[in-house]
Amino acid sequence: MPERPRVRRGQGPSRDQRPIRCREAAKTSWDRVAGWYDGWVGERGSTYHQAVAIPATLELLDPQPAEEILDLGAGQGVLAPYVVQRGARYTGLDASPRLIAAARRRHGTRGRFLLGDARDLRAVDGIRRTSYDAAVFLLSIQDIDPIEPVLDSVTWALRPTGRVVIVMTHPAFRQPRHSGWGFDESRKLQFRRVDSYLTPMAVPMKSIGGEPPTRSFHRPLSSYVDALANAGFVVDAMREIADLPPDRRPGKQSRAASRADAEIPMFLALRALRR
Repeated sequence: MPERPRVRRGQGPSRDQRPIRCREAAKTSWDRVAGWYDGWVGERGSTYHQAVAIPATLELLDPQPAEEILDLGAGQGVLAPYVVQRGARYTGLDASPRLIAAARRRHGTRGRFLLGDARDLRAVDGIRRTSYDAAVFLLSIQDIDPIEPVLDSVTWALRPTGRVVIVMTHPAFRQPRHSGWGFDESRKLQFRRVDSYLTPMAVPMKSIGGEPPTRSFHRPLSSYVDALANAGFVVDAMREIADLPPDRRPGKQSRAASRADAEIPMFLALRALRR
């Protein structure tokens, strides 16, 4: 466990390190499943965090020494050590009190962790206007709705030369409960079936431990590009990322499945710059 920040005599802990008082989490937060999620992701991230999502984030983000990075939907702060290792300063924000508590417990010496709603950064104590060089959504944008006020808040928080990096499951191929694998027996090919794409929707995820399910918000890719443009950003880089190779995953895979996983992307990463 990281060493707790030292506090001088006569002073209380800094505002962002004070114990989190019980209060209702935002309706779209993962507070109800925070224990399960923290156990799955852990200190440095899941296998997919470490092998795919975090490398893609760091490639597009390219954090520089002394830059201020704002991680929105930070969860338990798995991105913090990677950003700090590059010499940048890290602030993580999440709407779940339990995940922010876990982030402070795991990474409290590496950055600041704030409880708040990404849709209204102006109301978050500790975030100031034009004080960040970049904002990051690491596998979180599809758990936040609506996104228009989020990007408006990001514009408020970023410096005029700021940038946004988004990494998410690919909206064109990985809609929860509305896409899946199929197999063409005549051609011996595995293919990706997409049942719906253009219609935005909130999809209940599988219940965990008897808790009410969380929701994933599907939107077509055009919704993200248009929302970024309306908030004053222009996309300048995009990565479509395949699944892990067969030797990085448990169990045996057929040749058709390996080929499909290599050709049909699992993740999408975007970088957008302020105009």
